[in-house]
Amino acid sequence: MGDQAEKLREIVKAQSGQTASPNEKKTRIIAVASGKGGVGKTNISINIAIAYTRLGKKVVVLDADLGLANVNVVMGVIPKFNLYHVIRKQKMMKDIILDTPYGIQIVAGASGFSRIANLSEEERQNFVSELTALADADIIIIDTSAGVSSNVLAFIEAADEAVIVTTPEPTAITDAYGIIKIISTEIDDLDLGLKLVVNRVSSVTEAKKVAQRVINITGQFLNVKVDYLGFVYDDPAVPAAVRKQKPFIISDPRCRASQCLHHIVGRLEKVEYREGGGVSRFLKRLFGRLDS
Repeated sequence: MGDQAEKLREIVKAQSGQTASPNEKKTRIIAVASGKGGVGKTNISINIAIAYTRLGKKVVVLDADLGLANVNVVMGVIPKFNLYHVIRKQKMMKDIILDTPYGIQIVAGASGFSRIANLSEEERQNFVSELTALADADIIIIDTSAGVSSNVLAFIEAADEAVIVTTPEPTAITDAYGIIKIISTEIDDLDLGLKLVVNRVSSVTEAKKVAQRVINITGQFLNVKVDYLGFVYDDPAVPAAVRKQKPFIISDPRCRASQCLHHIVGRLEKVEYREGGGVSRFLKRLFGRLDS
């Protein structure tokens, strides 16, 4: 490991509170990913976050799509500043965290900014330092970009668990298998929980068939365990909410899709995530992968 990476380790250790007391608050970090675009990943991320607030959780959604960030678009929010301004030391994280009318906070992605791995040492130091501002949250939902890039893999490996979103379309199923395969081959220490959500299904039976297909092939050919987290109905309330730029769990809380999201969060809450987690661990693993 080079001198720059070693210096970064020291900064992460100091800035992220590695030596904090055992009673330090542990933030649960969930990365949401998909093998292809257009499967509803961002919508799932936002609505899961809002469902968590109903449980009394403080939730932040971090838009980690550094090319085509759109969390704010789906929510009808126009941020003045985003992660780009933080990385360039033009703003502090506290200046760009946006409160929303829906009980969650969002951090807008740095559209047009290619890779975290390309940051200079000074930019990385600042990025690490500023991300610790999110440590007060109970839950951080990371909405990654579609597909598999070094950024996506870094965020997935650093998170406590990863939720893979797919649909019943054959191409989406193939791409879901593809991203799980890359995760299993590229991440050496695969101790995070991989979970699957099947979006836009017409029935419970269809959802189970898709989930079982993915689970079976990943188990057989990759020897990777994937847990079926749940499904979301193909509900007309969802595209209607998107057109209004309003989360569907808010615009139509009684619709079938909204009920599905509450069930998914209920299942997430019953899963024990790893000890020693939180923002401190997340930062160390995130930059550990990018420097490897």
